[in-house]
Amino acid sequence: MKKSDAEVSDLDVADLLKTEEDVILFLEEALAEYDPVLWQICLDDAVRSAGMAKIAKKAGLNRESLYKSLKKDAHPRFDTVMRILKAMGLKLSITPCVAETRTKYSAEC
Repeated sequence: MKKSDAEVSDLDVADLLKTEEDVILFLEEALAEYDPVLWQICLDDAVRSAGMAKIAKKAGLNRESLYKSLKKDAHPRFDTVMRILKAMGLKLSITPCVAETRTKYSAEC
């Protein structure tokens, strides 16, 4: 097969997130990477899987503002992220990285 004969399909991760559990696991893994850019991309995928207009309404945002908040190179406010998660029925929680060997504020993640 010549290089020019190859076809690339459009993969949209949002289409793969079928259940609430899918979304939760997806966002947990994104957070585990400690990469804010990746987190924002994954949050956008999760919101789109749930329905952008629906989440915007529940979060008290207009749809356009939500799109702008989650687009590449945007820097959404923490308040906006929290409103989005609440609208999705989710919340952030804090857990230690390694409970048995962790000392106060250690960076063992």
